[in-house]
Amino acid sequence: MKKIYILCITLVSTFAVNAQVSFGHIQNQIPRSQKGINQFDVKKDTVAYKGLSVDMGAAFALQFQALNSFNDQKNLATAPGYRLNNLENNFNLPNANFTIGAQLYDGVRVNLDVYLASRHHNETWVKGGYLQIDKLDFIKKDFLADFMQYTTIKIGQMENNYGDAHFRRSDNGNAFMNPFVGNNIMDAFITEMGAEVYYNRSGFVSMIGITNSKLNQNVQEVVAANPTAAKPDNNTTISPSILAKLGWDKQINNDLRIRLTGSYYHTANSSGNLYSSDRAGSRFYGVMSHSEYNIIDPATGTPISTVANNFDPTANKDTGRFNPGYGNWATSYMINPFIKYRGLEFFGTLEFTSGGDYKGTDDTRKVNQYVGDLIYRFGENERFYVGGKYNLVDGKLANANAKAIQINRFEAAAGWFMTRNVLAKLEYVDQNYKNFAQFNGATPNDLFGGSFKGLMFEAVISF
Repeated sequence: MKKIYILCITLVSTFAVNAQVSFGHIQNQIPRSQKGINQFDVKKDTVAYKGLSVDMGAAFALQFQALNSFNDQKNLATAPGYRLNNLENNFNLPNANFTIGAQLYDGVRVNLDVYLASRHHNETWVKGGYLQIDKLDFIKKDFLADFMQYTTIKIGQMENNYGDAHFRRSDNGNAFMNPFVGNNIMDAFITEMGAEVYYNRSGFVSMIGITNSKLNQNVQEVVAANPTAAKPDNNTTISPSILAKLGWDKQINNDLRIRLTGSYYHTANSSGNLYSSDRAGSRFYGVMSHSEYNIIDPATGTPISTVANNFDPTANKDTGRFNPGYGNWATSYMINPFIKYRGLEFFGTLEFTSGGDYKGTDDTRKVNQYVGDLIYRFGENERFYVGGKYNLVDGKLANANAKAIQINRFEAAAGWFMTRNVLAKLEYVDQNYKNFAQFNGATPNDLFGGSFKGLMFEAVISF
C-alpha cells in the first residue's frame, strides 16, 4: 500500500513541474461512472489528443450481509458434531480498486488496474494492465487510417474478453456496472497474457484474441505425470487459449437498443481455469461453510480425524459460486442477448461448456448455465432501478455420477444512484443446491440439500 502512495505522490509532483502533462484527456475508454453502464467492449469516441495525459481513478464497495445457510445433514453417526457455520449479520471487508493510466500518443493509451484490498488478497495486488492502440500514427501519420477507424488492438495481461456477462459483473471494488450484488454462479473471468483485435463497424461487433493460458506467468518446464490406467492422458504442455466474439449492436431509435453476441473460448491443454481465476472472491462470504468437527468411529466413539473450519474468507474465497473443474482441456460458448426499451432492459446469458472429465483424461463432460435478468430504471437520468435475476447451473460433477447436479439462484434488487459516482443497492438472494452427494468420501458434503438466503446491502463509489 505504501508503494502505491509513494507512486501517486511522485506522479503528482512530476505533473506540477511539467506543464505539458494534463489529467483526464483519455481516448476510447469505458467511463467508470454511471455513464459506463451497458457499454460493452471498446468504443471509439471523439476525445481530442492534447499530449501526454494521465488518468487516475478508484472504486470502493462495502457490503452489509445478513445471510443464513442450511442443508439436510442431520444425526450423522460418523460426524455427530457436524454443522454449518452460523453467520452474523455484519459488514464484510471493504473492497478497493485503484486505476492508473495515460494517453501516451494519439490513439495509444496504457491502463493498469490494482486491487488495493479484496476478499482473497487483503494486501495490494495487481489485477492486470494493457496497451490499447486505436491509431497507428506512431508509425506514420494516417497509417492504415481507413482500417483503424473501426479497429482496436489490446495487448497485455488483462481481463480477457469472453462473453458480455463480465461487463455487468462486480470486479472487487468496481461494482458499479452490476445491478445486483452477486455475479453469475459460474463466474467466467480470467486475466491471462495475450492480445485482442476488435473490428466494430455499423453495429457489427467482432473480436479475436489469444492468450498463453497462464494466470501466473513463469517459464517453468511442464513435466507430465506418468500415465496410468485411470489417468492415461496427462497434459504434456500448456496450449494457447483462443477467444472470439461476433455480434450486432444497434440503437434502433431513441427508445430501443438491441444487442446480440456469441462468444467462444477454447484451450486444448489447460493451465488456468475460466471459472476459478477471480482473485477478488465472491460477494456471499462464508455461506455453505462448516465449523470444525471430528470424524469418529461410530462403534466406539473414538475420534479418527479432525476436519477444520472452512469459513476462512481468503482460503475459501468462492463460496456461493460453482466451478465445473474441467481437466486437460475446456471449451465454452456464451450467447448474450441485450434489449433496452426506454427504462426497461433485459440481459441474458446462455452458456454451454465442456471439458476433460478430470485431469488425466480427455473424456468429455458438460455443464451448462442459463441466466436472465430484468431491470427497470426510472427517475431523472434513471437514478433508480428495481430488478430480478434467475440463474441456473446444470451438469455432472463427474461422468461416473448417476445424476446431474443443479444450482439455482434468485436475486431481487433495488438501487439508487445518489450521484453518477455513488450507488446504493439492496438485494434479497435465495440459492439452492440439488442432487449433491451426502458425503465426499468420509466427510459430510456441505452442499447436500443445501441453500442460503437473506439480505445484502452494498454501497459503491467509483470515479
